[in-house]
Amino acid sequence: MKSITERKNKSLRRKTRVTFKISQNRNRYRLNVYRSNRHIYAQIIDNSGKTLIGVSSHKVIMPKDSKGKIDISFTTGKALAEKAKLKKIKEIVFNRGCYKYHGRVKALAEGAKEGGLKF
Repeated sequence: MKSITERKNKSLRRKTRVTFKISQNRNRYRLNVYRSNRHIYAQIIDNSGKTLIGVSSHKVIMPKDSKGKIDISFTTGKALAEKAKLKKIKEIVFNRGCYKYHGRVKALAEGAKEGGLKF
């Protein structure tokens, strides 16, 4: 089992790598993700740091057959894409922060892609 400092170091390196790649694409909006134990939150932010659209999993209406957090994250991504269409946002950069592109974060991204956003 890895120690806490090792996990924090890996997380910090991952966040630094992602932030550097995002800084190369300054002319596009970014999709920022925050994941808690129960919910997932997503925001579309412009270049100046102003939040244009925000969606969270506890405010999105879930379908009756949703099973678990991954389905909820997928639905949240689709809801975000629908709101982005209303604001005429088509291309974004995905800022996953210190999270791996796996599980709920991946499901949110796939939901946003299915909704019509281009990464």
